[in-house]
Amino acid sequence: MLKEVIMPQLGLTMTTGTIQKWLKKEGDQLEKGEPILEVMTDKVTMEVESFDSGILKKIVAREGEEIPVTQVIAYIGDEKDEPSPELIA
Repeated sequence: MLKEVIMPQLGLTMTTGTIQKWLKKEGDQLEKGEPILEVMTDKVTMEVESFDSGILKKIVAREGEEIPVTQVIAYIGDEKDEPSPELIA
């Protein structure tokens, strides 16, 4: 089953974050706690860790995009999971 990766709230007043850089690409194996991307807020750039182990199946937010907190930015799954077109549209 696919799991959503959301834009985390890295501070009390944070409402959006900008994806500075993806450290992993689609198809990469992820381990829980491993950094997968860098997010820039108005004050700092921080690494965001994977909340679970699996495969980075789909990145839906690109580098340089400003994303609201809690919006889906990627999906993690296993070998048999494939994101449906309507899920990632």
